[in-house]
Amino acid sequence: MGRRWEDLLEQVARERYQRLVAHATLVSASPSDAQDLVQESLIAAFSGRARFGSVEQAEAYVRRAIASRAIDAGRRKTREARLLARAGAQVPGAVLHEDRLPGADVVRALAALSPRERACVVLRQMEDLSVMETASALGLSEGAVKRYTSDGLARLNAALGSTSDAGERVAVRTVDATEVRRER
Repeated sequence: MGRRWEDLLEQVARERYQRLVAHATLVSASPSDAQDLVQESLIAAFSGRARFGSVEQAEAYVRRAIASRAIDAGRRKTREARLLARAGAQVPGAVLHEDRLPGADVVRALAALSPRERACVVLRQMEDLSVMETASALGLSEGAVKRYTSDGLARLNAALGSTSDAGERVAVRTVDATEVRRER
């Protein structure tokens, strides 16, 4: 009966690791990638269905896995270099700067709020949820929602130079297209 794979892995790692790293260094031409290649190859060899009768068989399998992974890495680097060269040769299109988009100042001001303040302000003011709905959505008490909303709005007003109030509401109603035609 064959050895348990754990014992075999331990023996390969203990006795053959330095030779495997040297092999990986030669195959990949990169001393910095060699240890990673050996680790990945050991994992591939011993996590799959391959069964080894001896340390020599396991080492040979790991060596083949190292070579395969090094070839794959080389192909990947070549493909990435070609894609980068092709992308670098393209003329850039229009560049959108987030700072120039409408509402960018509001987005920046919201980002400066604490996560709870931001969530409460967005849900209460922009999503038009009630205090109770916001509290339920965030798992907070209604008092906490009121406090975070108030604090958040105060910080937004300071950042934006505005003077809105949490009590200010604008009535919004949906309008059907047929209703708009009738009004004309």
